[in-house]
Amino acid sequence: MRASTTTDLANAGLDYSVSNETLDNAFTGDTTWKNTDFTKWLGYYKQIPELHQAINSLAIWTAGKGWKTDDPTKALLERLTGWGEDTFQSIMENMLIMKKVNGDAYALIVRAESGTIINLKPLSPDRVKTIVDSQGIIKGYEYLSGDKSIVEKKLEPKDVFHITNDRIGDEIHGTSVVESCEWVILARNEAMSDWRRISHRSTIRVLYIDMDDVSTLTSLKTQYKDAIKNGELLVLPAKKSEAELQDISAPPIQTFTEWIRYLENFFYQAVGIPKIILGGSQEFTEASSKIGYLTFEQVYMREQRELEGDLLAQLGIEVEFERPISLKDDVQTSEAANTGQVGVQPNDTQAGVGE
Repeated sequence: MRASTTTDLANAGLDYSVSNETLDNAFTGDTTWKNTDFTKWLGYYKQIPELHQAINSLAIWTAGKGWKTDDPTKALLERLTGWGEDTFQSIMENMLIMKKVNGDAYALIVRAESGTIINLKPLSPDRVKTIVDSQGIIKGYEYLSGDKSIVEKKLEPKDVFHITNDRIGDEIHGTSVVESCEWVILARNEAMSDWRRISHRSTIRVLYIDMDDVSTLTSLKTQYKDAIKNGELLVLPAKKSEAELQDISAPPIQTFTEWIRYLENFFYQAVGIPKIILGGSQEFTEASSKIGYLTFEQVYMREQRELEGDLLAQLGIEVEFERPISLKDDVQTSEAANTGQVGVQPNDTQAGVGE
């Protein structure tokens, strides 16, 4: 009898793991920070349409409905022009976008001799270094030259309006939203590129020719190429060759669309922007749309409160951004009116034994 054996799949390296991470915190003496991945994350923002629109939509929902404040502050904010044709609202939207893309956003605070703020000019994160002391407290900033080779100007904390995204622990910078969803962005676009390539190739028809004459075959190849290019029919003389056309069929599109749709939904969860917010509605029910909207309320309202707090703490400007219309009351009214609904009931949120 031959001896039997088993495989060793337990050690085949199939278990998924992630790399260890440490916080970027302050060291002895001064510590500087500049995001060396900014151009990479900016490339994703500019070239991936769904990411571009998701981040822009969050900025619009946060600061795009307008703002209100007292008359003196309103007069001050209405004079801000950024790079020359900005408004306070567009400056805030710009800052929010950079905050999400880079993790940190910076604007130069321009003051009159009296100390009054007369402008806010957004800065490229690629040209700003944050300097913190050994206790992790911001000490100042360095504004770099266009080629980032020399320090063009040293700035004090009072000279820069600085907001961060999802800063954790004692890190000396924020976190880009692109970093955590890079894999799903690449996977989705790879799947779409694969399907585009397969779909394109399925339109090619293979021509089989029983032909040994090299010059004649070369001529036929050129004629066939021109016929495809011009959308014409290639007619071959039967005496010269026997020819057969064969189509290359594409695999079922469902194979790709289901995977692409899954990655798309996964992407919006990773970014934190419900897809319904961007205008897509064909695959949503009214109930799921309302829940997605209500969930998003907490997201953009948090962004509004953080921005309002930063403006007050760093600039001494008290402003309140207009809240978009809430569906909370509408959902509660619908729940109360729909006695036969199977959604969340009051007793679903209470401990006890149902009858």
